[in-house]
Amino acid sequence: NNSYQLSSVPLQILFYVNGIYYIFYFLVTLAMIVYKSQVFSYPDDFLAPDLALLFIMAILEVLRLYLGSKGNLTEEEAPLGLSLVITVGSVILSVYFLVWQTYVLKADVIINAVLLFTYGLESVLKVIAIAAFVS
Repeated sequence: NNSYQLSSVPLQILFYVNGIYYIFYFLVTLAMIVYKSQVFSYPDDFLAPDLALLFIMAILEVLRLYLGSKGNLTEEEAPLGLSLVITVGSVILSVYFLVWQTYVLKADVIINAVLLFTYGLESVLKVIAIAAFVS
């Protein structure tokens, strides 16, 4: 049974792409928060939470991708499942930046929509991989 490779190649590629994209996402979102704070009257008590949530999201992202990648490569469902759970938090934060942050620009909508799409695709592939590992 162990002669078959169960780890998902598409999932591994997606983790890699997601990692690269998230670096872009993080830098763009950070730059836009700075831009908004200069251009709009950004209330100080909103600036800090937006920045804090972005950094929390970055930490979650590193954990999510690390656990997912490790779980996939070692064909263990536990780290992959944990990565899937963390994805829920990442999705909520992405939706926050899409809908509820102080100022939402068209660029915010685009980059968050792409991120949510990759999360969705990744989650489907994770569930398939977990099912393969468990069976």
